[in-house]
Amino acid sequence: MNFNNAHLITAMVTPFDEHQQINYQRLTVLIEHLLAHGTQGILVGGTTGEGPTLSTEEKLALYTHTVAIVAGRVPIIANTGSNNTAATITFTRQVSQITGIDAALVVVPPYNKPNQAGMYAHFTAIAERGGLPIVIYNIPGRVGVKMEVSTILTLAHNPNIIGIKQCGSEVELAAIIEGTVPHDFLVYTGEDAQTLTTRVFGGQGVISVASHIFGSQMSQLEMALQQGKLSEAATLQRRLMPKMAALFSAPSPAPTKAALNAQHIPVGTPRLPILPLTPDEQSQLFTKISWDD
Repeated sequence: MNFNNAHLITAMVTPFDEHQQINYQRLTVLIEHLLAHGTQGILVGGTTGEGPTLSTEEKLALYTHTVAIVAGRVPIIANTGSNNTAATITFTRQVSQITGIDAALVVVPPYNKPNQAGMYAHFTAIAERGGLPIVIYNIPGRVGVKMEVSTILTLAHNPNIIGIKQCGSEVELAAIIEGTVPHDFLVYTGEDAQTLTTRVFGGQGVISVASHIFGSQMSQLEMALQQGKLSEAATLQRRLMPKMAALFSAPSPAPTKAALNAQHIPVGTPRLPILPLTPDEQSQLFTKISWDD
């Protein structure tokens, strides 16, 4: 499946039961909620999906169930990245056997702190041997190192590296889009606050956390933009920005899970080392994200 119409991709939380085991009935409810509110693609098992605390077996089961529930309605990206190149290749090849996974999200290696040449070699090896199209995940705040624009533009020429989830400045975002337009490279922001900016710059869209809660409003923003109603799109983005920020008022995905639970979309609480919100934190969150319309 291609990503031409996938402007709003949700980095989906992983629903747990009361014993913090993956709950597949809750997964079905969550996916149907997301698709009913404008999600055009799903990223499963990423940071928001608590990928670092999922075992390999849990990830494979989660990805398989997600494919079955989505049933081809939207593209699916599965997180396969780690700071071990050989292990990432092995796991990506395992995930590639799940029919219905359209691409693998591979993070810039955390903790190891590779240089630009090391990053290039890491992604080239995975693209050549992993068996899936690759989406780079560049998030310096979590990784500790940043993939430079020049490295991204070089990797964009690899036919098996199809896009990027970029978390950085608008200047860097603009440079990536400008440098990859001829190559049909998918540029997504990983920052909800850059949703409108990315689309105006010519990028593909956003891989979003806020779409769990504000998917309908974010879809309205995209529709307004496509209809040339820039002022309306800008108004929606401005109103959404403080609400988007509130979903990161505590370590993610605790606020998003709390908001979903409050909307009777049960997803449980995060696994340690992420704590659920305290009652006071919940109260503050719900005040900040309330929608007046």
